[in-house]
Amino acid sequence: MRVLIVTRLFPNARDPTFASFNRQQFAALGRRCEVEVLATIPWFPGAALFSRWTAAGRLVDVPRAESIAGLRVSHPRYLHLPRIGRGAADLLYAGSLAREIRRRRGRFDVLLGSWAFPDGAAAVALGRRLGAPVVVKVHGSDVNLFSSLPGVARRLRRTLPRADRVVAVSRPLAELVRSLGVEPGRIDLVANGVDPAVFHPRDRAAARAALGHPGDPRRWLVYVGRLQEDKGVLDLLEAFAALARRRSDVRLVLVGSGAARAACEQAAAALGERVVLAGTRPLDEVAQWMAASDAVVLPSWAEGTPNVVLEALACGRRVVATRVGGTPDVLTGPELGELVPPRAPAALADALDRGADARYSPGDVARAGARHDWDESARRLEASLRRATG
Repeated sequence: MRVLIVTRLFPNARDPTFASFNRQQFAALGRRCEVEVLATIPWFPGAALFSRWTAAGRLVDVPRAESIAGLRVSHPRYLHLPRIGRGAADLLYAGSLAREIRRRRGRFDVLLGSWAFPDGAAAVALGRRLGAPVVVKVHGSDVNLFSSLPGVARRLRRTLPRADRVVAVSRPLAELVRSLGVEPGRIDLVANGVDPAVFHPRDRAAARAALGHPGDPRRWLVYVGRLQEDKGVLDLLEAFAALARRRSDVRLVLVGSGAARAACEQAAAALGERVVLAGTRPLDEVAQWMAASDAVVLPSWAEGTPNVVLEALACGRRVVATRVGGTPDVLTGPELGELVPPRAPAALADALDRGADARYSPGDVARAGARHDWDESARRLEASLRRATG
């Protein structure tokens, strides 16, 4: 089967760690099918002048084509109008890619749009030009947040029901897609996977030493993800500041980067070396940071099935997370971690306090939280794609 994927969520030479979940799943799919990825890049006239503020500016020098994880990847630009073009973003996206799609007509059996809006919504229109059925994969915030925006919600209700199949990464997302008008029989649940060669239990002290922090006896709380407000990182810093006033034996590590980094730096300044902003790190080092932790924290306002939780459990580390999206489907008992309401720093501080002191067996956590690997995830995605072509 020949699969053409359209998505903004994919790494590139400028941001090689971005959306590693798609890279891993699509690479595994590429071992089963012929796969090409159109990993789109936002663009607008004069974007280079705004590199400090916009992704379009930061990504202007991304090459037009490259090979990533054994996949053929092209980076076509699409017209992106910050702030003012959201309601018609899928139309701008589809129009920008029309020529690329037309050139590939007859060469692919199915088109996969990964991310509901604008990628998936645009893919529904582009499928006609490609002469192929369309599958839309939804992840979390693309439906959880965008479906609450009236203009975008109208576009999703108009486009998603026209997709041949819709793939959701969690049961709550599948229910939300159904509420947008997609027939239940055309929704497939395909959870993400975990790479067991990278994420597995390791000795905590050895991991800290490998990261340059040998002999640190404090309780480490580690966040991995984008530094964005809707990821709850500012809530986390507020909660940690409250916790730090109660006890001196805790440390917070933020692994990642994003638009809220400056705000995080400002909030962390008063806490000195008790907060570490490690920046974006490769996957094997992310696993080391998780292994170095006493608990991994995910305070998001919305999620699908967050891979950071799956990976933390595979590392044998308990998780403190917000009760959103598919996270409760993963953290199914106290042996795996604790759930708190989103946007509730006081409740989060109390949970961090308990999480820092929790005693547990990493091996038991890894066994109880075990999920399938990326090959199995790709097998299930392939099955959905084949149903669309049948």
